[in-house]
Amino acid sequence: MSQPTPLPRRATVRALAIGAIAASVIVVAGCSGADPAAPSSAAAGTAAEKGGPLDLASVCPATIVMQQDWQPESEHGAMYNLVGDGYTVDTDKKTVTGPLVVNGTDTGVKIEVRSGGPAVNFQPVPALMYLDTDILIGAVNTDAAIVADADQPTVAVTSQLTYSPQILMWDPESHNGATTIKEAAAGGDPVVTSGDVIPNLLLSQGVITSSQIDTSYEGTPQRFVSDPKILQQGFATAEPYIYENEISQWGKPVGYQLLSELGYNIYPEPLAVRKADVTDKADCLKKLVPIMQQSQIDFLNAPEHGNAVILDLVEKYDTGWTYSEGVAQFSVEQQKKLGLVTNDTASGVFGQFDPERMSAIVKDFTPFLVTAGSITQAAASAIDPSALYTNEFIDTSIKMG
Repeated sequence: MSQPTPLPRRATVRALAIGAIAASVIVVAGCSGADPAAPSSAAAGTAAEKGGPLDLASVCPATIVMQQDWQPESEHGAMYNLVGDGYTVDTDKKTVTGPLVVNGTDTGVKIEVRSGGPAVNFQPVPALMYLDTDILIGAVNTDAAIVADADQPTVAVTSQLTYSPQILMWDPESHNGATTIKEAAAGGDPVVTSGDVIPNLLLSQGVITSSQIDTSYEGTPQRFVSDPKILQQGFATAEPYIYENEISQWGKPVGYQLLSELGYNIYPEPLAVRKADVTDKADCLKKLVPIMQQSQIDFLNAPEHGNAVILDLVEKYDTGWTYSEGVAQFSVEQQKKLGLVTNDTASGVFGQFDPERMSAIVKDFTPFLVTAGSITQAAASAIDPSALYTNEFIDTSIKMG
């Protein structure tokens, strides 16, 4: 039975085609599509050494299927960075398939990345993974894994983004130059979100009052532009750039703070497998997980190919989701600048999970999920934090410089 994710991966809808904001529809800038014949970091120059760490053909499915939880964007760069030149696009199913290439080495298998969100009727990734067992890897937020644990258990095998890019944003001019959420919210203005997990977290800390909670956010900028006293959810990797550079009715900086600094400590979109596949697909995961660890680092160091694929797919999928080259570049810069992608604090290894942090996530978030009706108290009490992840496939030598 599919259960709703308590907080959607991306409530922001960047197509601005309604009312007074219609004139500022965001277009994909400089995106002519990835040229399959053009040389890039994903051009397969050599075949993997048989039996070597990049030889996936003997231990993995012929096509490794990965399910994202939203439409293509640079926060998903590790997956799209591995899609080699000559890929094919299914515009009906919103999928891309190509050779799985690691820095010019063909691993002997294909990779298929499936889009989420509207492409799958907004079904949670764990539900999709149990409906279609062809999916090996899914991007599953920790809170979504908690919600699905009773009926569709998943096990995270490596993190990608280390900290969530979720923010609350505000107009500095309307909030006396506020630099923190607490300062911006002190006047009692509405805190507008698409779900109640974030406002309840802030309420529990005394940052806001219950009268400020407004869960009517629909993902468009109309209200923020017309009522700049509100605080609104967004992503540090997107909205600050979009509002300043791509919404002509705003056209100025916004103030914002990462919610991870106020206790929103989930692992965002770690790569997960079905519980049984930790054992059943162990031989594949031993090689694939280190590749995914390294791919995230490689993407941030050289995002040109991955972003070209992402922008090409946005254009070809033509769903109304808009994503410019400027936003893609900004996302990469923010992931690095804000430390959203970094080594695990406890171990110093990139992609590894911290047991204490995972326990804290379960302890902190299950009360909100119970209150929201996403899980029962009995289900919450039965959750074992150590069952939500494994570090057994992590290559401990992989670290960000």
